[in-house]
Amino acid sequence: MSTKEEKAQKHQQRQAKLKAQVDKKIAQATKEQGVLMVITGNGKGKSTAGFGTVTRAVGHGQKAAVVQFIKGTWDCGERTLLEPHGVAFHIMGTGFTWETQDREKDIAAAEQAWLLAEQCLQDDSLDLVLLDELTYMVTYKYIEVARVLSALSQRPKHQHVVITGRACHRSIIELADTVSEVQNVKHAFDAGIKAQKGFDY
Repeated sequence: MSTKEEKAQKHQQRQAKLKAQVDKKIAQATKEQGVLMVITGNGKGKSTAGFGTVTRAVGHGQKAAVVQFIKGTWDCGERTLLEPHGVAFHIMGTGFTWETQDREKDIAAAEQAWLLAEQCLQDDSLDLVLLDELTYMVTYKYIEVARVLSALSQRPKHQHVVITGRACHRSIIELADTVSEVQNVKHAFDAGIKAQKGFDY
């Protein structure tokens, strides 16, 4: 057997072993239920990943809703794309907390947005709910974590939920089924490159 044939045989054996392991895991994954996913960390792309999941669900004919915290009323490419496909958007609308500089106003706006989120989390017709930037509301103590945990735990069993934002509270991470952390290696903004339509929003 030539060296090339020997390498090919070893590669085939490794891949066959890997396939057996993957097939075993697939066979063991028999539960079907709503998944709670958290996308957190200091890196860019958390909301983008959340909206990607919403787009996937809509592509399969499923019904989704979005509640955006820490967002303003500026143009949003995802909203422009998804609203005509029946995705309801509920936007806190006060923008970033460093812009309002008004804690009481922010708390009141967060409460209104959270009430809409609770309605979504009780809506049996929704297959997926994106709670974009919710983590900040808990970190800033605008919304009690106990309320969030209760609503998430009591949602319809089939309903998927995606939560995005930095510094997710440990209790929400513990409750989640899937947690991904996005790390910041480099960011264009740090080099003086402004946020741009179609890429950043």
